[in-house]
Amino acid sequence: MDLNLSGLNALVTGASKGIGLATARTLAQEGVQVTLVARDCDRLADAAAQIEGDTGLRPDVVAADLATREGVERVAARETPVDILVNNAGAIPPGDLASIDEDRWRAAWDLKVFGYINMTRALAPRIAERGGVIVNVIGAGGEALSADYICGAVGNAALMAFTRAYAKQFNSMGGRIVGLNPGLVATERMQVFLKSRAAAELGDEGRADELTRGLPYGRAADPQEVADAVAFLASPRSGYTNGTILSLHGGG
Repeated sequence: MDLNLSGLNALVTGASKGIGLATARTLAQEGVQVTLVARDCDRLADAAAQIEGDTGLRPDVVAADLATREGVERVAARETPVDILVNNAGAIPPGDLASIDEDRWRAAWDLKVFGYINMTRALAPRIAERGGVIVNVIGAGGEALSADYICGAVGNAALMAFTRAYAKQFNSMGGRIVGLNPGLVATERMQVFLKSRAAAELGDEGRADELTRGLPYGRAADPQEVADAVAFLASPRSGYTNGTILSLHGGG
């Protein structure tokens, strides 16, 4: 299926690895000129080289910490057009209320919750002028609401509400905004987490795969499966989708 994305411009945050890298590569394969945003310059350079090797298109890169006002302003100051914004940067630690202190909570929300909000605030008028789309990669923790992932559960729920609350206003400006809630995804970060859990609970980090056997289909999602969903939601093929949150957790 031709997603009719060729010739558009996308900005993907958290794009140096995992879901962000897979999304940027997928968009580039569809003919999109992609800008990668992340904090680590070396990882950004590696990601850009990978995408160029796979697609023949050389992405632009911007090294910026989106947990800061300066980082958001650095990205927003670029004069290149933006048709698609994929908000994806952020990692919220697991833990219950007693184990996540205020500093860790604020640091996590500064990047993911306020990072998404501030990037949207900064770029929404420009995106709307071009009839563009914002895709917020949020997380199924905002639906499950576990006390053992309380910082992420509350943050993701807030981003779900933000996406829905802004949708009608953004539509009136000319744009669309949607959200995507992946469950566990087989990223580098998730593998580290599972190995740690396996070592603690099973006495052997090599048994990490056993922790995903109870998931739907007996596995975590592949980053490419998430990236494909992002590309569709961002495309004109999904042009009547606005204020919607798509769950992508295998039905579990």
